[in-house]
Amino acid sequence: MSTNASVKLSFREKAGYSLGDASANFVFQMFIVFPTAFYVDVMGISAAAMGTMLLLVRFSDAITDPIMGYIADRTNTRWGKFRPWLLWSAIPFALLFWVAFTVPEGMSDEGRLWYAAITYTVLMMAYTMNNVPYSALNGVITSDGIERTSVSSYRFFAAMVAAFFVQGFTLPLVDKFGDGDAAKGWSMTIGIMAVTSIIFFVISFFSVKERVQPPKGQKPDLKQDFRDIVKNRPWIAMFGMTLFVFMTLALRGNAGYVHAKYYLSPDALLAFIDSLGLVATPEVLQNQGIGFWILDLFGLIITPEDSPTSVGFSLFNMIGSLVSIIGVLAAKPLARIFGKKTVFTVGLALAAIFQSMYFYIGPEDISMILVLTLLTSMSYGPTIPLLWAMIADTADYGEWKRGRRSTGFVFAGMVFALKAGLGVGGALAGWLLAMYGYSPETASDPEVQLGMRKMLGFWSGGFFGVGVLFMLFYPITKKVANTMEEELKTRHSAQEA
Repeated sequence: MSTNASVKLSFREKAGYSLGDASANFVFQMFIVFPTAFYVDVMGISAAAMGTMLLLVRFSDAITDPIMGYIADRTNTRWGKFRPWLLWSAIPFALLFWVAFTVPEGMSDEGRLWYAAITYTVLMMAYTMNNVPYSALNGVITSDGIERTSVSSYRFFAAMVAAFFVQGFTLPLVDKFGDGDAAKGWSMTIGIMAVTSIIFFVISFFSVKERVQPPKGQKPDLKQDFRDIVKNRPWIAMFGMTLFVFMTLALRGNAGYVHAKYYLSPDALLAFIDSLGLVATPEVLQNQGIGFWILDLFGLIITPEDSPTSVGFSLFNMIGSLVSIIGVLAAKPLARIFGKKTVFTVGLALAAIFQSMYFYIGPEDISMILVLTLLTSMSYGPTIPLLWAMIADTADYGEWKRGRRSTGFVFAGMVFALKAGLGVGGALAGWLLAMYGYSPETASDPEVQLGMRKMLGFWSGGFFGVGVLFMLFYPITKKVANTMEEELKTRHSAQEA
């Protein structure tokens, strides 16, 4: 491994690294947006049971995530500590992804619930085996703070492209491949994503190098790792913020699905889709081109008799993902000018305000949904890459203050916070839907629809707001980050001398 840790990374290395998160994001986006769509509407599990399942599995992460961080920090191969796990986990990750979204035939309701719980649990273990080391790579491929922000921007550009694909094409592809059989459509759609994820993980493995090493003479000590992060104030702030932000994303994704499917006016959605030329009217069919063929291939062309929900919901998600990508690209220059903490805090606060305003949208207000989608995504976008760059800074902070570095353990804690937020947010979505009386049969009741609006607006916006409060206690300002980087660079040079 190179001893020059503060290096400028090549485009090839940044792009290759980014594909690993695109792969993980296939799974991540599924559990942000589509648990209700798959587990409740296809597998037939109740909303309350889904919520409980999503939460209980998170308890295993409290054990597996720190263990994986401990193992990764102590892995020693010619490829490094974290990089080989991308290769070792690729096939199990993909296979379990496909199995989790394949509906078993001939099972009772209780059997399907157990099948869902077991496959989800094992999939999350594979996710841990892959994503803890992958995330830790962000902290060891370079020690340059600006380059970390840059590689995070590449990473989350790729992640947002994957989000664009998952959120935009999943339901239309399920409809197209299933042709009336939703279970078949889900299995085929996830199969395509699973195979793609293997290819991306292999490319990522061959693209990156590890450069940042623990201080010389540091001995493995799990108890000390725990003591270090408990005393690491920025890590504590990032843990709390990450937990609530990902609670929001899971809650918002599930609420957004039922909101679009059962609250928004089908006629208004159809008119919106028709305005984009995606309804196969006789006029449109007379002017087919290659673009029309591609859109139809991905299931984005509907007939006037089709339900507009899948395509309408997908279009909102695609627009949000595209705008978020712009925000991701803006993160590096904004962070250079204002500092990562300021950009993150302001962006998250604005996202909280705009998300809360979804409560006031009426069934016919498609234009207002588009406006709020643009504003929320633009505000939240820059925070996406900054999150992981700031977590890498907390590993530096621990070394700066106490002379010990446990990058894998630091990132394992954050991956746990991420998955715990995902689980708690998904559980809240299921429990709130059950509390409001939701089922596919009661979804049109006024009290249920009021509950959907509260979930998408006030609940989601409120949890974003709690994340903002945690950021007020994050001490690594732009000035502190610069001081920390220079002093660590001096220490490392002295150790190598």
